[in-house]
Amino acid sequence: MRHRQVGTSGLQVSRIGLGTMTWGDDTDLEAATDQLVTFVDAGGSLVETCDAYAEGAAQEILGAVMADSVPREDVVISARGGLPGGASGDRGARGALLDALDATLRRLRVDHVDLWQLPGWDAAVPLEETLSAVQVAVMSGKARYAGLVGSTGWQLATVVEKARATAGVAVPVAAQVEYSLLTRGVEVELVPAAEHHGLGIVAWAPLGRGVLTGKYVEGTPADSRAASAVLAPYVEARRNERSARIVQSVLTAADGLGTSPLAVALAWVRDRPGVASAVVGARDGAQLAASLSTEKVELPAEIRAALDDVSVPI
Repeated sequence: MRHRQVGTSGLQVSRIGLGTMTWGDDTDLEAATDQLVTFVDAGGSLVETCDAYAEGAAQEILGAVMADSVPREDVVISARGGLPGGASGDRGARGALLDALDATLRRLRVDHVDLWQLPGWDAAVPLEETLSAVQVAVMSGKARYAGLVGSTGWQLATVVEKARATAGVAVPVAAQVEYSLLTRGVEVELVPAAEHHGLGIVAWAPLGRGVLTGKYVEGTPADSRAASAVLAPYVEARRNERSARIVQSVLTAADGLGTSPLAVALAWVRDRPGVASAVVGARDGAQLAASLSTEKVELPAEIRAALDDVSVPI
């Protein structure tokens, strides 16, 4: 698998990342081990985790897999923390952020994460306080790099400029955003701001929360996320008339290229300007294998242009 530089930093990651949102819920230790071993054997490195996934159980499983089956040095850990509903319950407060990071390290059984992704803007906490937490984390060696999740373009620019003006604070190198053919609104402000300031984009939900695979064209499969009472709202947010038109175009492109809709949708976002990695989740080994097979897919310019046209941000 090819690797890319994250923005203008020295951090290198696989251009397809492995998400762990289902670990601890739909994915047990055995299945997670199979996924991570398969991913690393294929040349993958970036693994995304969060303290909110299964209330911390996903991180415990990742820690167990790295302890027993996959060397820590083969994995680039991107850890989100301090998210509402997660282990800390706060966003930008210094104590909450550092406590959340320490708890993440304990669950992962590691002494550092490679990319510490801070949550979105917290208007209730001074930016200087949040940045002081970044300073402590990086200076102590608990985080090698810092990034942002859920920021708008102006918020990202404000954080970066403030970090650059503050002695000893590491400047964020990545912006993690939902990005797919269904969610191109980030191209209006966030993506250009990230590129201008030298941050790489880490795209999550590149398959439109599963909608772009075409699995929902004729209904809701019983084993799909949309059939789950917990995850149905997550998927339904991306099912509408506009997305149906985009999905049909993806299906047409896949048929013409002799590949899968998943491969078309993933290759499209993977190769967008500024994207360092597209993070995919998998319920089982077969789903992961389908995503990894996309490494060989390159979209012709005319197909990419057609998909651009049908999915233009509104």
